[in-house]
Amino acid sequence: MTTPVLYLSHGAPPLADDATWTSQLANWSAGLARPRAILVVSAHWEEAPLTIGATTTVPLVYDFWGFPERYYQVKYAAPGAPDLAGKVRKLLRSDRTPVHEAPDRGLDHGAYVPLVEMFPDADIPVLQISMPSLDPQELFDLGRRLAPLRDEGVLIIGSGFFTHNLSAMGQTAGSDGTPPAWSSDFDHWGAEVLRDGDVDALLDFQHKAPAAALAHPRIEHFAPLFVSLGASTGEDTGRTVIDGFWHGLAKRSLQFD
Repeated sequence: MTTPVLYLSHGAPPLADDATWTSQLANWSAGLARPRAILVVSAHWEEAPLTIGATTTVPLVYDFWGFPERYYQVKYAAPGAPDLAGKVRKLLRSDRTPVHEAPDRGLDHGAYVPLVEMFPDADIPVLQISMPSLDPQELFDLGRRLAPLRDEGVLIIGSGFFTHNLSAMGQTAGSDGTPPAWSSDFDHWGAEVLRDGDVDALLDFQHKAPAAALAHPRIEHFAPLFVSLGASTGEDTGRTVIDGFWHGLAKRSLQFD
């Protein structure tokens, strides 16, 4: 059986305090067959050429500032995935794509925050690789090259946020909890084009989507979706597993079977 591909909105460290969201993530993973390994592409690691993170001891990268100390004490001692790293190297180098190594680079919060909720036993090997570009087509093509891993039980996760504008989210959200128009309009558009399977529109979202510049002033949180789309081979339109908003940001998360 081919392993699904996920795109999830990962939230900040306080996601752990949101009972609704954490239960949604836990219920999602409970419905998945246990993967042999997990490969994560996160919005929080951009590095070119594509770089493979830690493969033996996998530390955590607390890549955030100004939070209470308890968020810096979170642990997730997942085993490394050296075999998976070797397969990634083989798949990409066969395409003459340079691959670098960062053996001390652990899981950033885009990876471990959702994994703590989804696979709390931390007993599945995890590997994180960098996003070598923010170009949608390049990331889609990267996902296509990684797609064969699905036949070997690897769960590929693109981790971002369906809308992401931290400077505007608190200024424009309604006092009753309604999301700002730029976030809800973009989210509605994204749901429609995903339902229609319009990959071309998604790849050109900066020109096609309403309020794209406000929903993503910088596109790194939408970019992992293109890896997930490519790994799904572009044939599955995906289904929304989690929707709704968190402080005005769309937390739409998808599964591609």
